[in-house]
Amino acid sequence: MFETTPQMAYMRDQLVGWGPRILLAIVILVATYFIARALRWGVVRIVGAIPFFARGAGRSGEALTSSLGALVYWLIWLVGLLAAMQPLGLTQAMEPINALTHQVFAYAPQVIGAALIFFVGLIFARIVRNIVEAALGAIRVERLLGRLGLCTPPAEPVILSDPAAPASCMSLVRVCGAVVFTLIIIPVSIAALQTLGISSIVTPSVAVLQTVLEAIPRVIAAALLLAIAFVIAQWVRQLIANTLASLGFDQALGSLGGLSATTRPSAVAAMIALIAIMLFAAVEAASLLAFDSVAVMLTQVTELGGHVVFGSVIILVGVIMGRIVARVVGDSVGESGLPSILKYAVIALAVAIGLRFMGLANEIVNLAFGLILGSAAVACALAFGLGGRETAHQLLQKWVADCLASRRRTPPPGEGQGE
Repeated sequence: MFETTPQMAYMRDQLVGWGPRILLAIVILVATYFIARALRWGVVRIVGAIPFFARGAGRSGEALTSSLGALVYWLIWLVGLLAAMQPLGLTQAMEPINALTHQVFAYAPQVIGAALIFFVGLIFARIVRNIVEAALGAIRVERLLGRLGLCTPPAEPVILSDPAAPASCMSLVRVCGAVVFTLIIIPVSIAALQTLGISSIVTPSVAVLQTVLEAIPRVIAAALLLAIAFVIAQWVRQLIANTLASLGFDQALGSLGGLSATTRPSAVAAMIALIAIMLFAAVEAASLLAFDSVAVMLTQVTELGGHVVFGSVIILVGVIMGRIVARVVGDSVGESGLPSILKYAVIALAVAIGLRFMGLANEIVNLAFGLILGSAAVACALAFGLGGRETAHQLLQKWVADCLASRRRTPPPGEGQGE
């Protein structure tokens, strides 16, 4: 018979006590290994079978499915390790990790819910965007936009999903689809963020998205206003150009000279009208967007542009009047320096009035005009006094002689009464 020593008894007790625990921990780890591999394989297969992820079958799609599979794999291993530590009695050592794991799994439903909300909303937004683009393409909205002058319609029907499609009216159709997509995805993103429940992240993000969502209707209204104004401006431009051309406006100004053969005054006037209408529309669009500083700046630009345009018209009319006066005087008095003097005098007067109407340095204009007139007067006086000194002397002697003769012929008042 073997004698049992205290050391052998202690080892036997330890083996009986810890052997089943260690064996159970090993069984749990082995089961965790197979379960983790099976779940990783299942997640990769299921996610890869979804059309949304299968569409990017390249490296990006494979990387996404592999990442999700690895995430599930290591989460199962974390749970298995925690379960394996329980039979070994290492609960105190694993308490921080256990608490962290409980927090992660307690927060996991919120993360999964937010991901599902965003995923479903993303799919719905993509479907609605495709419906809107297909509907606009079916009713041939690009032809209507082309007739309104907002874009250039394609020569033949194109597919919206084709990246080689011309970026003309089709780009506006895509913009409409993108606007609808944004209007859907922003509320979905807000709902997904609110599902997370992280106030430090959710509150500022939701505030930003709410601001963007509230600004979208104003942006759409401003864009519609500018589009309508552009259509009206195009119609007014064509009306003015055709009316002035039919009235002989181009021939009348061209006959006065000074204009190039390619310049059409009617087209210039029509373009000025178009720019004025678009500036007024831009002021209203800036007001809709609550861009007060931009609206004030555009208002000042519009006001200054009106003064400049009317001042330029005054100068142009002055140039025309100067040429007309020069022709009339030249036909009356013949070739001399008087027509040129009158022409440039009228032009100078028109330039002074036009610059004053523009409001461009009124003091400088007044000073320059006064100096020009004063210098002209001084130049005439010097020319008459110095260059024509003998003629001036003769004229003065004649005036004095005529004055003395008139006095001699007139009797004194007393003599006439005495007789």
